[in-house]
Amino acid sequence: MPLSSCRAFVSPNGPRPTAMASVFRRCTSVRLPTLATVLLLLASVTTVRSSQGDKEPVYRECVKQCVQTNCTGARLRGFQSAQPHYMALTGWTCRDDCRYQCMWTTVGLYQAEGYRVPQFHGKWPFTRFLCFEEPASALASLLNGLACLLMLLRYRSTVPRQSPMYHTINAFSLVSLNAWFWSTVFHTRDTYLTEKMDYFCATAVILYSIYLCCVRTLGLRRPGVSSMVGVLLILAFTSHVSYLTFVSFDYGYNMAANATIGMVNLLWWLCWCWQNRRTLPYWWKCGLVVLLLHGLALLELLDFPPLLWVLDAHAVWHLSTIPVHFLFYSFLIDDSLYLLNTEKMGVKVE
Repeated sequence: MPLSSCRAFVSPNGPRPTAMASVFRRCTSVRLPTLATVLLLLASVTTVRSSQGDKEPVYRECVKQCVQTNCTGARLRGFQSAQPHYMALTGWTCRDDCRYQCMWTTVGLYQAEGYRVPQFHGKWPFTRFLCFEEPASALASLLNGLACLLMLLRYRSTVPRQSPMYHTINAFSLVSLNAWFWSTVFHTRDTYLTEKMDYFCATAVILYSIYLCCVRTLGLRRPGVSSMVGVLLILAFTSHVSYLTFVSFDYGYNMAANATIGMVNLLWWLCWCWQNRRTLPYWWKCGLVVLLLHGLALLELLDFPPLLWVLDAHAVWHLSTIPVHFLFYSFLIDDSLYLLNTEKMGVKVE
């Protein structure tokens, strides 16, 4: 699809040579799904974020020309009949495919001129595998979910239901599984709906971890205290979601809010570990888990262009957290059995 007007890239240092634009000559093949349900139509609303790559005039012109040429009339009908079902079910539209093709055209121009690979709509460029936008991150999220499920089943088969923390830990596991499910969906297909669910469910896990810590440290002796904290956490979560949904989806605020509650979670668990280091031989598992989870999150700061256009810092972070599930549930099993035994003996729980 040759473009009739190709302009220079926009850079922080002013316009770049128009020779870059002259390299741009590419035909794009696009496809459009027919969505089966209203929910899938809602899920196909694309998140609006702006980055250097999608600000480029050559990218915008490419998308414009591609949509005008390929997304109407006979070409659109041909695209609809030829599109694989898995692409239709995940909400790929004609415009989405134009943006995908034009993204790689723009990346090629950047590389040809020796510039750093830009981001597009808040994300690095990834090679799409089947319907997966971010294959490595989607796989890593799925593996985290499977590890969580495997250890939950092991917990249920090892710990009797009479253990004081049994039901609280089961609920925490379900919240975590839900978060990893939406993380997998989001990295498979980034839409308005899937992004919100990924962000909100991740926040829910952190808040429930605080509640889990509260029940373990205070609630076993003072159930009323953990109940009050639980209500406050629900109100905090509701306010957080309401603000991001109905007022403004502020990425900076969301990051600050999660960092704050994450720090509360970290310090509370570490204080408990320190207080019980002489009485509980397995305390180190809990301490190591919370330190690893917060330390591994620093991998996000690397933020490099994807290796082989698949593996970026976010995927590396998700992959690194898979073994942590095994250590964390090992701690939960040890602690639950300890609580059960102390309850049977009538010993005061610490």
